[in-house]
Amino acid sequence: MVFLLLLATQECERMIQYIARRLLYLIPIFFGVTFISFFILHLSPGDPAELIAGMEATQEDIEAIRKNLGLDKPLLVQYLVYITNVCRGDLGTSIRTQRTVLREVLARYPATLELAGVSVLVASIIGFFAGIIAANHQNSYFDYGSMVVALFGISMPIFWLGLMLMLVFAVILGWLPAVGRGSFAHLILPAISLGANSAAVIARMTRSSLLEVIRQDYIRTARAKGLAERIVLYKHAVRNALIPVITVMGMQFGYLLSGSVLTETVFAWPGVGRLMVQSIYARDYPVVQGAILLVAINFVLVNLLVDVLYGYINPRVQVE
Repeated sequence: MVFLLLLATQECERMIQYIARRLLYLIPIFFGVTFISFFILHLSPGDPAELIAGMEATQEDIEAIRKNLGLDKPLLVQYLVYITNVCRGDLGTSIRTQRTVLREVLARYPATLELAGVSVLVASIIGFFAGIIAANHQNSYFDYGSMVVALFGISMPIFWLGLMLMLVFAVILGWLPAVGRGSFAHLILPAISLGANSAAVIARMTRSSLLEVIRQDYIRTARAKGLAERIVLYKHAVRNALIPVITVMGMQFGYLLSGSVLTETVFAWPGVGRLMVQSIYARDYPVVQGAILLVAINFVLVNLLVDVLYGYINPRVQVE
């Protein structure tokens, strides 16, 4: 009993050390994301001072606004000022609304999280069970049909699928609302549009991983012992095929959090992606940089969570 307790304590310590090391990776990612996003945005055409001043403003007015925003300083100096403020928790102030960037982004984040969460949930359920059925009935009509549908799902652009869904179910049939966020009905079309690609990827990965597992010797042994096919499939095969599938699901969730820009724009969904597009049009650099930083941190944390889940899904996977 004491030995088991000591072993569990050591495993817990190793897990904590592993998580701490992974969190340290956030530091170079943080500086890399801020550096790239800052210079790409500031080197792009357009002057936010001119947009704020308006068409009737004089050159003196524009220069005064540029000086007030700190845009008259060299880019490297502007970046050093920006990164110093970010390290203190100050992401800056929106040029367009004069509200703090953190407040602007966090106000839109729940909508993006809701859309991405529902999308990855639907995509995981559909893709996972479609992949299992396709692998269990290899070379059947369902197998071929599901993989063809998955190929279409991967190939279709998100914005095109969103427009087609809107045309059919909102304009022609009038069953669902086309734009906005409110009731659950508003969530259906954007969630399907955003999750279709992920469902196709998960289905293909589940099928491929499960086909590899069911050819192993221990699966043949389980069948030779007379175990029911359902037990062999779900208790032995599926559990051992989950590792690459969980990886893909985690990556897809991070991708959906960051890749919802087109979907939110098409469906006028008030999330971080739409805020980012509006801020790009307005040359609102602080908001765009803050949104990109949030998306990057989300992606790293989701991957960390997936890695931690490995040990619980398959005890043979060690922290090292």
